[in-house]
Amino acid sequence: MALVLAMFMVLIVSLVGVAAMVVTRTETLSSMQYRTTSQARYAAESGVHHAVNHLMNDYPTPETAAELASFVQTQSAVEFDGAEVVLSSDDATDGNYPVEATKTAFHDAVSGSLDVSNGTASYTAVARLRSIRSITDAFSGAPTTVQAWEITGIGAVGDRAEVEVSAVIEQPVVPMFRYAAFATATGCAAMSFAGGATTDSYDSSAALVGGVPVVSPGDGNVGTNGNVTEAGNTTTLNGSLSTPRSGVGACTQGNVTALTLAGGASVEDGLVELPQNVAFPTPETPSPLPPTSATGFSKTSGCPAGLANCAVSANGATITPPTPTSVITMGNVSLTAQADLRLHAGTYVVNSLTMQGNSRIIVESGPVIFKVVGANQATPIDLTGGAISNPSFDPSDLQFVYGGTGVVKIAGGAQNAALLYAPNASTALTGNNDFYGALVTGVLTATGGVNIHYDRRLGKTMLTAGNTTMSKFTWRVF
Repeated sequence: MALVLAMFMVLIVSLVGVAAMVVTRTETLSSMQYRTTSQARYAAESGVHHAVNHLMNDYPTPETAAELASFVQTQSAVEFDGAEVVLSSDDATDGNYPVEATKTAFHDAVSGSLDVSNGTASYTAVARLRSIRSITDAFSGAPTTVQAWEITGIGAVGDRAEVEVSAVIEQPVVPMFRYAAFATATGCAAMSFAGGATTDSYDSSAALVGGVPVVSPGDGNVGTNGNVTEAGNTTTLNGSLSTPRSGVGACTQGNVTALTLAGGASVEDGLVELPQNVAFPTPETPSPLPPTSATGFSKTSGCPAGLANCAVSANGATITPPTPTSVITMGNVSLTAQADLRLHAGTYVVNSLTMQGNSRIIVESGPVIFKVVGANQATPIDLTGGAISNPSFDPSDLQFVYGGTGVVKIAGGAQNAALLYAPNASTALTGNNDFYGALVTGVLTATGGVNIHYDRRLGKTMLTAGNTTMSKFTWRVF
């Protein structure tokens, strides 16, 4: 019996030992597989990021109509020559792209290897074009191509592990003017409303009633990177306030709140907390620069000497550029003594613009785009002494673009429909009257009962390409 029991014990101990060896070997192999899979995944992610870097910095984006004509853009994925558009550095996947040099550059640039503890992890990538289209960029007025790519990075550690990592990068199309007003400043009173100032909205594509747009008591949203201060019991923002700040109450430099209210003022649709500050690019400085000499218009003076494409008209002058993209260059433009300056579509590069003496700017056809330089001018745009007449009430027909840090002064009016893009300036909007359109500025002060009517149509027509984003990140093991 002792011998039998001893044999059974030896058997049991042997089985336990064998089981321990099997478990140990399994754990070792599992750990090794996990390590090599992780290494392969990191290599695949390297492939994705190398492809993203190449597409964002070195890839020659098709811009002209002739270049875009090679792509079948009406479907996803985009096709060329009867097959989907592909850029590849993986020898198992053939590239397909209209330009052979672009295909070769991607193949040569987007591959490599990583040194790992047990050898080398290699990576390649395949990029498939999911969408491509051209938009007219509201900042520059030039065609801009936006694309979406699905990128698959392939990582491998010898023949022991292979991982694919996929992501989508795309450049979204966003409205340039998505708020009735936006102030880029980050401090207290970046935006101030007082004296019965209000916001609401209208649609410039809708029919006019009695010669004016139909205003809706809503969608007059505003935004800022800082604080909004409101005062007065009739001061009302008929929309929401968007800001990365939070809280309602007193604002100090050490505690910038989202909203400061006084005297019964209100924000009808509450606060929207932004995840971060909103950046607006500074407009490019016109080249060549305009002169800094005076360019004056009055009721009786007609056209300034030497100004081309200008003709004398009733109570002033009319400027008619040869084409809507033509550039008319003037210096420090001033309108005085009841002058009527009639403008047709074109780009007007000026050093400054001042209106006095009940003068008027009359938009005959649009878009009329003023690009203001403001050299040695504390107030490069001052429209408070005159009036804007834009009878279409389409604010994109009259645009003011200024990249400096000076002061901009605008007054409301019965037909004052315009866009202001001055992300670094301080803007004062006054007058117990109406402003139809939208504003982007550094600091905004709206007083005197001015009513800002946001054109909802701007969200569909004045577009620009947003920042490239990555989404739909997935991975799988082979």
